[in-house]
Amino acid sequence: MIRGAVRVLDERTGGAPLVRRALRYVFPDHWSFLLGEVALYCFVVLVVTGVYLTFFFDPSTAPTVYHGGYAPLDGTRMTEAYRSTLDISFQVKAGLLIRQTHHWAADVFLVAIVLHLLRVFFTGAYRKPRELTYLVGVTMLALALLEGYLGYSLVDDLLSGMGLAIGYSVLLSVPLVGGNLGSLVWGGPFPGASDFWPRMYITHVLLLPLAIGTLLGLHLLLVASRHHTQFRGVRHTERRAVGIPTFPGQAPRSLGLFFGVAALLVLLGGLVQINPIWLWGPYHVASGTNGAQPDWYLGWLIGSLRLVPGWDLVIGGRTVVPNPFWGGALFPSVVFAFLYLWPWLERRATRRDEWANLLDRPRDRPWRTGLGVALVTWLFVVFLAGSADRVTVTFGISYTAQLWLYRVLFVAAPVVALLVTRRVCAELVAAERVEASRLRAEARSPFEAERSG
Repeated sequence: MIRGAVRVLDERTGGAPLVRRALRYVFPDHWSFLLGEVALYCFVVLVVTGVYLTFFFDPSTAPTVYHGGYAPLDGTRMTEAYRSTLDISFQVKAGLLIRQTHHWAADVFLVAIVLHLLRVFFTGAYRKPRELTYLVGVTMLALALLEGYLGYSLVDDLLSGMGLAIGYSVLLSVPLVGGNLGSLVWGGPFPGASDFWPRMYITHVLLLPLAIGTLLGLHLLLVASRHHTQFRGVRHTERRAVGIPTFPGQAPRSLGLFFGVAALLVLLGGLVQINPIWLWGPYHVASGTNGAQPDWYLGWLIGSLRLVPGWDLVIGGRTVVPNPFWGGALFPSVVFAFLYLWPWLERRATRRDEWANLLDRPRDRPWRTGLGVALVTWLFVVFLAGSADRVTVTFGISYTAQLWLYRVLFVAAPVVALLVTRRVCAELVAAERVEASRLRAEARSPFEAERSG
């Protein structure tokens, strides 16, 4: 029966060769290649939970008085957006579970993308002919950061309101066009026009998910057309792929990974509290707090804003470049420009333009590995600077002293990381050569003894 149905389908569509080729596609048998799949499955969970939340969320800044299930805020004036999120958390069936699962999925989604990007960078998986695949991945990371920012900004609690105020200031700081950009996005001075929230909502639930989904599809298509890279091995060559076929090997494994990722996210959503918006309270323009912190993936942007001293570029009595531009716009632009341009920068420096289907070990490319570790160290120092206020509140350490320490580390730590990493790579390679020479000598010694005898 099944064979007959398949034959009828093939006669009408001619899809048998494509299906056969797909089933024979070989996947590398290494855990690090599953990071991309983890990101994909987090995105699926994000879409499913996000659809559920859209049924109950009201993207409106119309004022209202809260009389819901959370008694401490009873009688508090707030927006419909914040009220509806409180109702999702305390009155909608499974609302808090779905909302927290959605939030955890966003965090893990970005973790998986970043780890996947690090694996691609340190092993050289972006080299020819996979430059476009790499660029699509970096673009996906940028859009995911924006998507996460808009997601927690929609709630209109004290944390999201402060985040939007910071974003508005950064956008205004862009030289020449900042004012026009701020007016275009917000529709007027902060907190913006009444239609800003619905537009932000549509961007979050439709435009950016559609863009990310399209990039995911394009990324998978490019991976399949150029095939996966693979680590070096006895049978692995530039022209021969070794691994697990789609079926019956990879498909069950991937399906199990999907259910595992979904189960873990639901467990996190049900057991580990995240973003308790009822503790922050509704946002008002005059309100501010150091008690609430943004999600981890925006910590480096907060840190960069805090690290920059009070520098304003003033020409002829006019402020040409306000202070928020340096840390809020220029710094992330430099980071992403480096990521986008790196494949061509490396190609120019090494003068290597051949196809590369085999991955490098990080120790065999000390300059690339050193620069990568230096970049990660640079970002980590900035990330730590973003927590300076919490360290002050929790441990009483001077906020100003922390900032000066991080400013010194901002310059010195990446240089030290680069030099140490290159030295470690060289020592590892040298140790391997010594061990290989010893093994060759031991292998020759019985034959030499036999000949001398």
